[in-house]
Amino acid sequence: MITINASIITIGDELLIGQTIDTNSAFIAQQLNKIGIWVKRRIAVGDVYEDIWQALDEESKLADIIIITGGLGPTADDITKPLLSNYFGGKLVVNENVLNHVKYLFEKVYHRVGGALLERNLKQAEVPDVCTVLHNARGTAPGMWFEKDNKVFISLPGVPHEMKGLMLDEVIPRLQQKFSLPAIIHKTAFTFGMGESMIAEKIKDFESSLPSYIKLAYLPGYGLVKLRLTMISDDKQKAEQEIMPLFNQLQELVKDVLVAAEDEGLETTIGKILLAKGKTVSTAESCTGGYIAHLITTIPGSSAYFKGSVVSYANEVKENVLGVNHETLTGSGAVSKETVKEMLKGVLKKMNTDYALATSGIMGPDGGSEEKPVGTVWIAAGNNQKIEFLKLNLRFDRKRNIEQTALSALNFLRKFMLAND
Repeated sequence: MITINASIITIGDELLIGQTIDTNSAFIAQQLNKIGIWVKRRIAVGDVYEDIWQALDEESKLADIIIITGGLGPTADDITKPLLSNYFGGKLVVNENVLNHVKYLFEKVYHRVGGALLERNLKQAEVPDVCTVLHNARGTAPGMWFEKDNKVFISLPGVPHEMKGLMLDEVIPRLQQKFSLPAIIHKTAFTFGMGESMIAEKIKDFESSLPSYIKLAYLPGYGLVKLRLTMISDDKQKAEQEIMPLFNQLQELVKDVLVAAEDEGLETTIGKILLAKGKTVSTAESCTGGYIAHLITTIPGSSAYFKGSVVSYANEVKENVLGVNHETLTGSGAVSKETVKEMLKGVLKKMNTDYALATSGIMGPDGGSEEKPVGTVWIAAGNNQKIEFLKLNLRFDRKRNIEQTALSALNFLRKFMLAND
């Protein structure tokens, strides 16, 4: 079986200094993996001519496909296009189709006053005469496809929205047409509440019994571990038949902490449960500041089951909006079982939902005490008949404490919903 390998090169000083987070590589790798192309390496280089040239040389020795993003804009530091022209022995020429598209965007879409175009914008229509132009329907910088020594080089803009359009509309179909690709089968079990080392110990006999061509990967996150089985085969149907019994066995071994047999987030799992039950949920958030509501509403169609949130960061909001008793706040404190209980009851009534979540805690770095140190969190999940509580004692920084609380709350809600109609 022949494996087609790819390398991804991202270009930009902003990536190297951490000013911009590279999300392009992740998206490109995901799309390549779906069609059976294995990403061998991902590297980032700055806006330095010699470094980009060297990266092209090195990656072309290791991979069949080299995908580049960045450096295609209209400013002086965008050097990728002239470099590629030199690298492949061509010269820059105006492509009439790209020129007409650039003019259309500025005159009809961007509504540039008077339809005037800067010379640097018109330069976007210049491409190396040795490339195949890939139409960028979402922007002015075209994609470019080169072939050299039986290797494919693809240059894409660094703007994520434009890059994604080109990958889906142009690059993936062309790669599928050019290469005979194997199937890469992934099966992912999503667990929550048990550490990576404990899970590894739990399934060590299973892992050691796997055939050499089926790989098990541990993908840890905040409180969660995803277990991924991977198999590469020329026969997708046969591979599915072989891997599924093993995946079922894996799920059985971790069933006490299994969330889903899919590579998905807790917010997706929650939505599926609510849709299946025909139920709704709301949140009352103090320490998480609306982050739980944000996670839930990142899922398309979440309006079918999520009604809203009360971000009751201040005590007066807890009292005046959610109806938390003043005596509860002064007696038990804002971070207490009693307070989240009353917050939950208040949001259930105000939002008229079937289920609700409430959170209150001390995220840090300040605000803790000997009795309630930083990282103390109370969570309530419930309905009009029953409320359950979870106390966390976190030890991370503020950002991670918030994220960990949100995920723990969603998992707590998941378990409550499955146990209580």
